Amino acid sequence: MAANPAKRMKIEETHESHAKVSNQIREPERCAKAEERIKTHPYDLEAWTILVREAQSKSIEVARIFYEKLLHQFPNAGRYWRIYVEHEMKNKNYERVEALFQRCLLKVMSIDLWKSYITYVRETKKHLPAFRDKMTQAYEFALGKMGLDIQSFQIWTDYLEFLKTTEVSNAYAENQKIVAIRKVYHRAIILPIINVEQLWKDYNTFEQNTNKNMAKKLIDEKSKEFATAKRVSKEFEAITRGLVKGAPALPPHLTNLSQLQLWKRYIEWEKSNPLSTEDTLTLVKRVMFAYEQCLLVMGHHADVWNEAALFLESMSKVLSEKGDMQLGRELSQEAANVYERAVDGLLKSNMLLYFAFADFEESRMQYEKCHSIYNKLLLRDDVDPTLVYIQYIKFVRRAEGIQSARNVFKKARNDSRSQYHVYVAAALMEYHCSKEKAISIKIFDLGLKKFGSNPDYVLCYIDFLSHLNDDNNTRVLFEKVLNQMPQEKSKQIWSAFLDFESNYGDLASLLKVEQRRNYINLEEYKGHQTALLVDRYKFRDLYPCSTYELRAMGYKIATLNNVVVPQKVNVENTSRQDDYPRPDFNQLIPFRPSSKPILGVHVVPGGDFPVPPAVAYLMTQIPPPTCFVGNFVKVDDLLRCIAERPIPEQYEKEYTAKMSISEGSEINHSRGSKRSAADIENENSDEETTARPPRHDVYRTRQQRRQC
Repeated sequence: MAANPAKRMKIEETHESHAKVSNQIREPERCAKAEERIKTHPYDLEAWTILVREAQSKSIEVARIFYEKLLHQFPNAGRYWRIYVEHEMKNKNYERVEALFQRCLLKVMSIDLWKSYITYVRETKKHLPAFRDKMTQAYEFALGKMGLDIQSFQIWTDYLEFLKTTEVSNAYAENQKIVAIRKVYHRAIILPIINVEQLWKDYNTFEQNTNKNMAKKLIDEKSKEFATAKRVSKEFEAITRGLVKGAPALPPHLTNLSQLQLWKRYIEWEKSNPLSTEDTLTLVKRVMFAYEQCLLVMGHHADVWNEAALFLESMSKVLSEKGDMQLGRELSQEAANVYERAVDGLLKSNMLLYFAFADFEESRMQYEKCHSIYNKLLLRDDVDPTLVYIQYIKFVRRAEGIQSARNVFKKARNDSRSQYHVYVAAALMEYHCSKEKAISIKIFDLGLKKFGSNPDYVLCYIDFLSHLNDDNNTRVLFEKVLNQMPQEKSKQIWSAFLDFESNYGDLASLLKVEQRRNYINLEEYKGHQTALLVDRYKFRDLYPCSTYELRAMGYKIATLNNVVVPQKVNVENTSRQDDYPRPDFNQLIPFRPSSKPILGVHVVPGGDFPVPPAVAYLMTQIPPPTCFVGNFVKVDDLLRCIAERPIPEQYEKEYTAKMSISEGSEINHSRGSKRSAADIENENSDEETTARPPRHDVYRTRQQRRQC
């Protein structure tokens, strides 16, 4: 027996050594696969996590390149910034640490990152004569930015403990110390944060120890504000439950939209002013802090950026109406800064935010800034400039007049990337704004030379001439285009020509156009003569037949002119109800296609269903499944080892004595007195004569054991 444990221990050590070698061989393999995965899926968090763990085990000189690549992909991820900073601090590269903090602190409002900043100041400045001043500045700086965070309790308590340990040399300094501590307490106990009750208790103790005569008065003055903070903190916890904070920002198609809704609900709750404060600036700070927290996770969503800027703009107007012009201008500039951060950060190619930014600056009459915004967007190669030119033309016309708008249109014509929409927009602008019909027609003719084979552009030109009531030029345009356009592209034009003659021509012209169309598409329309009549008699979404009749005669197959048969037709009997059940679409879970679903989701062919918010948050806190690679316990061998292991003699004696005591006497739970085995036997015998014994009779079982 003695040799077996030693032998087993040796075998286990051998297995461990083999497992380490196996892991060392497998680790480069996993990293190589993760790098390949990132090339095709740059937002694969699981692959990035594998590489992050690998980088943490390498020297900082090697890992630094990877960290920069990581932060280029996720510039708002506080967790990745903290890992980078702590790796540099571990190697005492304090200059680089300070440079990193300068890059991220003011942009990334992550509580863990700010805690790392305080730790850095404490460790690197403790040898300086002005250490206490440096620490005070660091704490004030951190609390000024992160004091509203629900998890900021630790920073507040650390700051208070730091102030309490300050050594003073005279009564004046002692009084200043007490005043400083009291001010920090007054700031903290009115905030809805976790453990605010503990801060209140500490504050009461502090005032009682400082001056018992004044304590009650000072405590009563703050009790009402504390009660409000305590109530709101509970609401705060409930409204933020399920929010995944600190997760890297992902594009909209990879984002869990339920998380976005939770963030918006939290922001709306802050806008409702739960603290009932009358200070507008305090309300603005709390709402913008909520937006900043949301943007760390939802930074790829343009609507969040735009709503944040609009909120600042609205608050700016409120303050200006109240007479605080200076603060109103500051908030207006903050709104501009929000737009600037968005278009310079994650949403460099988002036209919506550029246009909103330009309109905002136009409302402030900052026209030069508007020009720079549009020109900056036009310089990007990953953006189709057509819509940019159209919006630019509209702005210049409003701000500088029609002549400047024509100059921008000239610039758009010379840009080979521009599409036909620019010509349509410029022509309609000339017709409606300058009332120059001739110039509009010239612009359309100019575009016809470049986009004459594009049916969409031709239809826009035809629609314009139709509104001018210029029938002759409209027919000339139809004939000109149909003679030049390839047959496979002309089907929409023929349909428009037939519709034009049906509405504004005579029957002879209608039949002539219909005959020409059928002759050109003879093979396609052969055998569908009745279906072709539908195009003659339909008007917009009104059809002369029901949907089923149209399908029966092959209407969609016959015409192939991009006409969509409506689902509801007025001539159809609407009183008929479907006689088969339909699913309740409101109860369906949103389907999110994914090429590589994460573990834990409900996987189906082609995608997966998102996990609940609470589970998603838990999955971000625990290590990924790839971490659990190594030796696995063989259950049978483990149980055999436990069974064969001898029980110590002393423990066996104690266990036997306890068992004998428990079997020798039983406690009467109803009376609290002990009963002998004979009494139990008598009771059991009486019960047998009167009633059937229970299925699991503990006393009877023990009696039978003694008899055996």
